[in-house]
Amino acid sequence: MRTVDWDYQNQSLLLIDQRLLPGELRVAAYSDYHEVINAIQEMVVRGAPAIGVTAAFALALAAYRSSASHTTEMLRNLSIAGDELIAARPTAVNLKWAVARVLAKAHEAPGDLDQLRKLVLEEALRMADEDVAINQRMARHAAELIADGDTIIHHCNTGALAAVDWGTALGAIRMAHQQGKRIHVLVDETRPRLQGVRLTAWELQQYGISFDIIPDNAAGYYLSSGQAHKVFFGADRVAANGDVANKIGTYMLALAAQDNQVPVYCVAPTSTIDLSTAMGTLIPIEERPPNEVLNIQVDGKSVAPTGCTARNPAFDITPNRLISAIVTEKGVVYPPYPENLARNIGLIES
Repeated sequence: MRTVDWDYQNQSLLLIDQRLLPGELRVAAYSDYHEVINAIQEMVVRGAPAIGVTAAFALALAAYRSSASHTTEMLRNLSIAGDELIAARPTAVNLKWAVARVLAKAHEAPGDLDQLRKLVLEEALRMADEDVAINQRMARHAAELIADGDTIIHHCNTGALAAVDWGTALGAIRMAHQQGKRIHVLVDETRPRLQGVRLTAWELQQYGISFDIIPDNAAGYYLSSGQAHKVFFGADRVAANGDVANKIGTYMLALAAQDNQVPVYCVAPTSTIDLSTAMGTLIPIEERPPNEVLNIQVDGKSVAPTGCTARNPAFDITPNRLISAIVTEKGVVYPPYPENLARNIGLIES
């Protein structure tokens, strides 16, 4: 089952509602791009690759539901929809990448509205299929960094649920498992939305991969005691210099790993690499509603005292000096990142 899919019969977008997992596996249908924007913001769908392809399908919905009478008007409507989609979650560059790619294809259409709609949908479908193939290639590269017997700390959720299918960092772990390597995963809770507990643990159960859930603040113990051999995570944006914006808590995890000489690997497709952003400090960091922190309960009772305030950044920046390698579908990239990332993407000849 794909995280993001298209219903041909009803011309609608299908998304696994990740807010309900692991208790319930439900697929929600969307027929209006405004609904999809809300689904992205509310984290019905999440993960940089997944929301990129979701945005592409949202533009297809905008095209099919548009009442434009000519292509110029339709293209203007799609541009407006694209800007709204990009604003939904500003840190993940895949949104911007997907919107730009679909709009470029739309501008190739002749002066026929039906043909324009067809081109937009075909491009979104192509991107969905490409995502799966890209993730599998990336997983094969990254699995080479995993040894038989490794215990790996994994942060957030980067599996099939974070993409159309297969995933990024967790996809590499899945590939290593399928290759017969005996691995164990320490799954960070990933507070405050607990994507590790809810989603990564659920996926690992489906794959039959050995794991334990650990509190986020226990990672340092396992690293310093020699019980963890690698750290794997994904990315929502990789700057040109190799700084990585990823789920909050990644920076502290990478710091603890470096202090204990444990390799840190970021696994992300080239669509997540933003060479137009020079360094991580220039990446906008989304701040989510404080109730995601304040509404946490234990045994049915609120943890925070009444009247508290909270800050809730969704991401942090891990500087390139803390990252051992960045893995894309084109291979493993080692420092120096400014030159080698550009070469990996193909902007510099080898």
